[in-house]
Amino acid sequence: MKRPFSPRTTFSGPFVRINGKIRAKEVRVIGEDNSQLGVFPLSEAITMARTKGVDLVEIAPNATPPVCRLVDYGKFRYEQSKKDKEHKKHQHANRVKEIQLSPNIDPHDFGVKLAHAIDFLCEEMKVKVTLRFRGREMAHQEFGFQTVRNFIREVAPFAHPDAPPKLIGRGINVMLSPLPRNKRAKNPNQNAEGQADGKPDEEQATSPAGAPPAASEKRVATNAAEEPSQFGQNPFSNLEIKTEANS
Repeated sequence: MKRPFSPRTTFSGPFVRINGKIRAKEVRVIGEDNSQLGVFPLSEAITMARTKGVDLVEIAPNATPPVCRLVDYGKFRYEQSKKDKEHKKHQHANRVKEIQLSPNIDPHDFGVKLAHAIDFLCEEMKVKVTLRFRGREMAHQEFGFQTVRNFIREVAPFAHPDAPPKLIGRGINVMLSPLPRNKRAKNPNQNAEGQADGKPDEEQATSPAGAPPAASEKRVATNAAEEPSQFGQNPFSNLEIKTEANS
């Protein structure tokens, strides 16, 4: 009969044996201060853990004999979760982004793809540059190699090619790896955004506080007759307006 509910205490990490669930007859025990205590029978190691008020946690089951540690199981799980989070943070370093080019790529498209590649490289990602030949473009492979070399030259301050560009099938492939942080240039896209955001603030800072804009001052007129006319001669200048006092 299946249980209607899942157990409340679930641990998503790898299965770890503790205390009486350990199957080995002898274990190598590591103390709470990570010191080697030696090899003990399982019953003696469990008694040692109970005396100190901790658990006997099996950390290396494939060793001979298995390695166990004297530690509180809750603290052990917390340390493992922290290690997993740190490992996931650095996993993006192994990710590969692909940039596709063409032999007759437009200069604007070339610049856009170059900016994307620089962003990926500054985030510690590898970039795979792929150039595909279509139809009769295979007859002029030198144009494709020249485009790839130009791309590598532009990203030289941020990355280096793992190997020279190679022709594989109907395309040219090359893998770019980011340079170390101390040798890599700063991302120009971020600097450009910062300058663009700061321009309106500088213009507002130079204008006096509370002063109306100059364009609005030109539009304000005290009298309709003082407004400049778009015609060389104002056709309404000699127009007489009759009022009730004159009638």
